[in-house]
Amino acid sequence: MKLIRIKELLKADVLCLEECLDNEIKIACGSDLMSDVLAFIKPNALLLTGLTNSQVVRTAEMAEVSAICFVRGKTPDTNTIELAKERKIPLLTTKYSMYECCGRLYQNGLPACGIPK
Repeated sequence: MKLIRIKELLKADVLCLEECLDNEIKIACGSDLMSDVLAFIKPNALLLTGLTNSQVVRTAEMAEVSAICFVRGKTPDTNTIELAKERKIPLLTTKYSMYECCGRLYQNGLPACGIPK
């Protein structure tokens, strides 16, 4: 699913790297625990989170996350946005809860990252 479609489904605003909205997202993961992100997420994923600190971007970079969407209308500070620009990780924000975001994306065909067997 293209990031632009995700933006539409979540009625999200783009915080940086709007030129990357044509990027393909393979799966989605919703988590506020960055240890879970590192353990379970796969490359080319969208990370949905309520955390807005720079550690989210650093974790996303390590896990090869393609984009981050902040839920519940949260917005990171300028330093976090600048770090995401440097790392080429698009940031979005939506007013929807994480639960609502996950449901909307799953209902429209974007699979979850799942737990390894």
